[in-house]
Amino acid sequence: MVIPRYLELLWERSTGTRRGPKPGVGIRDIGAAGVRLADRGGPDAISMKAVAQELGMTTMSLYRYVDSKDELLAVVLDEGYGPCPDHVAVGDTWRDRVDSWTRAVATGLSARPWIVEIPLTTPPATPNVLGWTDAGVAAFAGTGLPARAVLSSLLVLDGFVRNHVRQAAQLGALRPDGTRPPDDRSYETGILALVGDSGRLPALAAAATEIAAGDASTFYDDELAYGLSVLLDGLAHRVEGASTGPR
Repeated sequence: MVIPRYLELLWERSTGTRRGPKPGVGIRDIGAAGVRLADRGGPDAISMKAVAQELGMTTMSLYRYVDSKDELLAVVLDEGYGPCPDHVAVGDTWRDRVDSWTRAVATGLSARPWIVEIPLTTPPATPNVLGWTDAGVAAFAGTGLPARAVLSSLLVLDGFVRNHVRQAAQLGALRPDGTRPPDDRSYETGILALVGDSGRLPALAAAATEIAAGDASTFYDDELAYGLSVLLDGLAHRVEGASTGPR
């Protein structure tokens, strides 16, 4: 198997003597430059030319590290995720540990919502991203779930978090800098203004009335907690089945 050069560099496996275009510039510097660009202007700000300019390099020099924009984005994503912190999945039970891990992923993605806007063209293979996956696998220790089921469970949880962050950002419930605005329940109020007591969409109107009259909440935090609880409830059934075995 031929490992792409950018992966060899990220995993610090390269033993070649080929020199870079500028002393002191490495693959992590390239990733950090891309992160700075995305933090300022979103994922569309990332390009080979822009990253090279950010580092004071020529675009052609950048090709000594990455062969394409897809490889560049993989490097930037790995830097954007950052190393998985120690003890990210904490708790006495598997559910507590998985909850902790998932919320940590959500915290990282919500701090940089642009990450979820970058399409994944290949399975993750970079060290930081796989470090997060490793911590997720460890969170399921003792459940009795087979390895494939554990990885599938992580895929479901990660997909939920990525979609939640993307949706929250699109709805304005998550600002580009990762902060959340206070909830004014304007969505429910808007529904009532449109439907009111017209008799149309009665079930939705009743739900909107109940929500509008209730306590204030934040879309991002409440929907994250609710969705995660639903997924963990479902996984609990899988874990229970794995522990009891065939009947």
